[in-house]
This record gives sequence, structure tokens and C-alpha cells, in this order.
Amino acid sequence: MEVYIIGFLLILAIIIGLIWLCFWLPKKLGYPKFGKYLSIIVGVIIGLYVLSGIFEDELFSKKNATELLAEQNIKLNDEFELNENKSMSSIGDYYHTFTLKISEKDKARIINEIKTSKNFNQDKQTESYFDNRKDYYNGPKRIKNYETENQFIRELFEPNGEGYAPTWRKIEIDKKENLLIFEDIDE
Repeated sequence: MEVYIIGFLLILAIIIGLIWLCFWLPKKLGYPKFGKYLSIIVGVIIGLYVLSGIFEDELFSKKNATELLAEQNIKLNDEFELNENKSMSSIGDYYHTFTLKISEKDKARIINEIKTSKNFNQDKQTESYFDNRKDYYNGPKRIKNYETENQFIRELFEPNGEGYAPTWRKIEIDKKENLLIFEDIDE
């Protein structure tokens, strides 16, 4: 806990120092008005960046959901509702999930796309991407389609290079309800 407080205070000191430097340097060069406006602009930009991170879940829209689904070739033709949206992050980890209430037509079409895909895996045993694999960081992009007891699932796994967390996204279509659940995990 103390490490987080120290880290927060260090970042805060750097931000305040940067804003102060944007004021002080032009003032010393004979442009006090410019320094004042520059520090205000830099402060507002930093403030907007921080606020957008804090309110990320509230700013998430249907358009954002549609774009994330399109990455796995899933398109919703009918109107849908954004039921829930949550994201969590810590140093080195990020988790984002949202739930959509979709139409019966879209649900049936997406399930059909998953079932008719060339790599549809009907046995419920699927490999783990996180096992000690040689292609974890540098291998090809992989999309898996499979069925579990309660859901039809499409997973996307895309390595991003050595030292970078791979992209792992999962779309689940509930068998009983008209729900689409999206998960994005970066470890």
C-alpha cells in the first residue's frame, strides 16, 4: 500500500513540476503571458487525460462495443442494449468486460457463424493459451470457436511481440438468454 502512495505522490509531483515548468521557463525568457497560457493548456490536457481514464466505463458506448465485436467478425444487425460495462486495471494487467442484450435473430445468426466455422471444436476441451507455448509472444493470430454447456464461444488470441502482453478477447453467447458477453484480458 505504501508503494502505491509513494508512486502516486511521485507522479503527482512530476505533473505539477511539468505544469510549473511550462509557466516558469517562458516567464524567464520574457514571455509571462505565454507561460501562463501554456501552463493552463498543459494542465487542462493532463486533467482531461486523467479524467478520461477515471470515467472510462461511463464513456463506453454502443459504438465502442460494435468496434470491439467487429475485430472478431461479429456484426449486430438489430438494435441492442448495453447492460453492463466494467474494466479493471493494475500495473501490467487490464481486464474489460461488457454484456449486451441482443435480438433473437442476431443470437441465432452468431451461433450459426460459430457452429459453421471451419475450426468449430465440439469437444469441450480447449487448449490454454497461457501454457508454456513457444508462440505465445510471436506466433500467429488465432481464433477459436467452440461450445460449452451454457455458451457458444469465439476467442481471439493475438501475440504482440516479445515483452508485450498478447491480446486475448473472448465473446460468449448465452444459450438460454439473449446475452452477448465480451471479455478482454491483457496480462
